[in-house]
Amino acid sequence: MLRSIIRGFAVLCLGGAIACNGSSAPVAVPGPAVDVPLAKAKGADSIVLAGGCFWGIQAVFEHLKGVIRATSGYSGGAANTAQYEKVCSGKTGHAEAVEVVFDPSKISYGQILKVFFSVAHDPTELNRQGPDVGTQYRSAIFYVSEDQKRIGEAYVKQLDEAKVFGRPIATQIVPLDAFYPAEEYHQGYADQHPENLYIVINDLPKVENLRKQYPTLFVEKK
Repeated sequence: MLRSIIRGFAVLCLGGAIACNGSSAPVAVPGPAVDVPLAKAKGADSIVLAGGCFWGIQAVFEHLKGVIRATSGYSGGAANTAQYEKVCSGKTGHAEAVEVVFDPSKISYGQILKVFFSVAHDPTELNRQGPDVGTQYRSAIFYVSEDQKRIGEAYVKQLDEAKVFGRPIATQIVPLDAFYPAEEYHQGYADQHPENLYIVINDLPKVENLRKQYPTLFVEKK
């Protein structure tokens, strides 16, 4: 309920009363020094990412070349608390997350992380993203393989050592226990409600930044 109120008053962002999501200003990041080559055959792999409200993260990855589907949901807590109202309390251990299923012959895991760190969210914010505050809005990579863990840790180290951001990266890199899809009304929310002020202020700029910063990776939503 609290977050719904905050989102309803997101228009205050225009006057500076609430800090807008930092990812509205994209950051130029180098490609990962550690990555896996593109697969030779078409297939499907997945990764679960968290970086604030799942509406914006899902919207970005739905427009990324090689992504088969992106699903909003919850990770980090128990099955019986994977419900929007409970997760909003910040007491469930869950993060709002997005499961990204991608074709590794079209896009690498490292490229997905590059987009995640540069335009999808601000990885230096601890337990918040812009107007959304709480552990449920933390930045996290929920890895499903040792390769994903290795590449994620190496990339965070690379970006921190290069001082790409003004502050250290706060992204957690933890194993995925489970991913629970969110309620149906959350799926594709940014596309279904482009007039929503929260979407206009916080999420549509992310998609536009993807279009401008990575034109060869941007695709219209399938």
